[in-house]
Amino acid sequence: MNLKYKDLCIRNVEVGDCEQLAKWWNDGKVMAHAGFPNGLGTSAAEIEQKIATDSDDTIRRLIIEYKDVPIGETHFSVYEGAKYRIGIKICEESYQEKGLGRVILSMLIEELFDRGAKLIFLDTNLNNTRAQHVYEMLGFKKKGIRRDSWRNQLGELQSSVDYEMVYEDFHNMKKTLSV
Repeated sequence: MNLKYKDLCIRNVEVGDCEQLAKWWNDGKVMAHAGFPNGLGTSAAEIEQKIATDSDDTIRRLIIEYKDVPIGETHFSVYEGAKYRIGIKICEESYQEKGLGRVILSMLIEELFDRGAKLIFLDTNLNNTRAQHVYEMLGFKKKGIRRDSWRNQLGELQSSVDYEMVYEDFHNMKKTLSV
């Protein structure tokens, strides 16, 4: 995948990205929302092994670039051929809260629907209200809350919100890019 819109690019992770991913994945501040406040403790070599099996038919990890600078990552996993689970992280703090996330997600969602997706789904930490706002702006519908359903690395109970979207509900936010 190599999607471009204005100064944004979403592209397949390459071997040369593994060091950057390791830096982000091992940063507890970046990974706290996903339940890893101490980071993942993974190496670039381990990430390289993971991406070697990436495929558009199973799982695809992607790098997000803004003005040719890596600022985060996104991914999709395919279920039953037409259901896609997605996730996103703007890892570089200076690029957060600039409206990039909704545009990046619009780019990805548009591409997945063009590829034949019938349903796109995701989940987020119940405390991540900023992400929930973005997801709902894009047209995701809240399907449920899983209270105290998992523990983070520190053993603290966490809750998640499940979201789903079908094509008819998609609100493409690409044109809202103002940076």
